Amino acid sequence: MSTPEARTYPITREVEDALALVRRGCDELLIEAEFAQKLARSRATGRPLRCKLGLDPTAPDIHLGHTVVLNKLRQLQDLGHTVIFLIGDFTSMIGDPSGRNTLRPPLSRAEIEANARTYFDQASLVLDRARTEIRYNSEWSEPLGAAGMIKLAAKYTLARLLERDDFAKRMRENQPIAMHELLYPLMQGYDSVALESDIELGGTDQKFNLLVGRELQRHYGQEPQCILTMPLLEGLDGVEKMSKSKGNYVGITEPPFEMFGKVMSISDEQMWRWYDLLSMRSNEEIARLRREAQGGRNPRDIKVLLAQEIVARFHSARAAEQALAEFEARFRGGAAPEDMPEVVLVADDGAIGIAALLKQAGLAPSTSEAVRNIEQGGVKIDGQKISDRALRLGTGTFVVQVGKRKWARVTVS
Repeated sequence: MSTPEARTYPITREVEDALALVRRGCDELLIEAEFAQKLARSRATGRPLRCKLGLDPTAPDIHLGHTVVLNKLRQLQDLGHTVIFLIGDFTSMIGDPSGRNTLRPPLSRAEIEANARTYFDQASLVLDRARTEIRYNSEWSEPLGAAGMIKLAAKYTLARLLERDDFAKRMRENQPIAMHELLYPLMQGYDSVALESDIELGGTDQKFNLLVGRELQRHYGQEPQCILTMPLLEGLDGVEKMSKSKGNYVGITEPPFEMFGKVMSISDEQMWRWYDLLSMRSNEEIARLRREAQGGRNPRDIKVLLAQEIVARFHSARAAEQALAEFEARFRGGAAPEDMPEVVLVADDGAIGIAALLKQAGLAPSTSEAVRNIEQGGVKIDGQKISDRALRLGTGTFVVQVGKRKWARVTVS
C-alpha cells in the first residue's frame, strides 16, 4: 500500500454491518467514507486492513477503562483484520505530552521493558495473541539517526505543532515546553509510515498525534490512515473517568467475585454505556437486550449478563458462574461474606468518627465519599443502617458494610 488506489468498491451489506460495529461506542471515525472504502476493498481483494494501536508502557497495570480501545481492536480482529500492538519503547523515552501541562520525566529502558511485558500479558486477555503482530518502534526510530530526524522534522511546521491544545495552554501559562516534546507527535506519526497503517486507534486525547500520522503518510506517498478515537470510560461512580486514584475502577486482574460485584454496582443507565464500550456482543444482541428492558425485563438480569461476560473474559466461564452463585447467595440472602477483610484502627481519644472509619478501613476513597454513602443510606454497622454522619464509635469490633459489596470487620482499639 505505497500509493492510494483510485478504484471505488461497492459498499455491500456486509461492509455496512462491519462499519456499524466499528463505529459503535467510538467518539470519532475520520474519515468514515474513506474507511468504508478500505473495508470494501479489503473484502474484495482479501487483503486485511492494518489496524495500529501504539502504547507507551508508562505503567504496568490496566483496568477496564484501558480495555475500551483493546475491545475495539478485538472487534477488528474478529472481522479478519491484522492488529498491530505497537510498543513505544523509543517514544517512551521522550514522554507523550498529550493532555499534560508539565514536563513528564522519561522512563528508563529497564522500566519500559518491564512495563511492556506486563502490559501485553494483560492486553492478551482481550486480544487474540496468535493474531496480534507485536512491534517496537525502536526498530525504525533508532536507525533514523540525527540526519533522519532532521529530514522528518522538515515535513512539519512549528506553527502546526503549537496548535495542540496542551502546547497552546502551556504557552499561555508560560509553562516550559522542551524541544524533545515537539518530536513526539512526529515520531508517533512516523510509526504509521513505517507500519503502512490503514487505521490507527487511540483515546480522544490522541487525536492530534493521529492526524500527524495521516499528514506524514501523504508526504511519504502512502494512502492516509483513518482515525478511530475512543471515549474515556466513566468509573463506578458514573461521573469521573475510571481511575485507580479515584477508587472507581475495575482492575482486570481482580478476583472474579470482586470484579462481578463491582460491575453489578453500576447504575442501570450506565450499564448500556458499558455494553457499548466493553461488550463483545453484536449490535443486534445489544439492541435485543434494550428491547427486553423496555418491555419489562429486570435490568438487573441484563446487568448479570454483562458482569458474567467480563469475568469470563478475564478469568473463565466457570469463574463467572461461581461469582454469580456467590453473589446471589450473599446479597439476595443478605449473608455477610465469611472472608471479609480484618481491619484494626487506633482511636487516640477512645472513639472514631464513622466517616473517618470508612476511609481508614478502605471502604470509601475519601471522607466526603464516606459522608455521601452515609447520607444515601448505604452504610450498615452490625446490620443496622446508619444515617448520622456525626456518629462516633467507641472501642470494639464491628461488621461494617458499604453498599452491597464492601465489607470489613473493623476493630477500634
